[in-house]
Amino acid sequence: MPGSADGSTKAMGALTVGALVMVTAYTVALGSNGWLWFGWVVLGLITLGMVVSRGT
Repeated sequence: MPGSADGSTKAMGALTVGALVMVTAYTVALGSNGWLWFGWVVLGLITLGMVVSRGT
């Protein structure tokens, strides 16, 4: 689906990837935090929903 995402979907994708990096770094440095991972999963599902809705 290259090129089908608009600016907001690309921004959400970048935010999701950035959040994954930050949550992973936090986990490595300070230990796992379930709420951080839960928040990242929610963010990922929202991003996935945006990608799917743009594809239709």
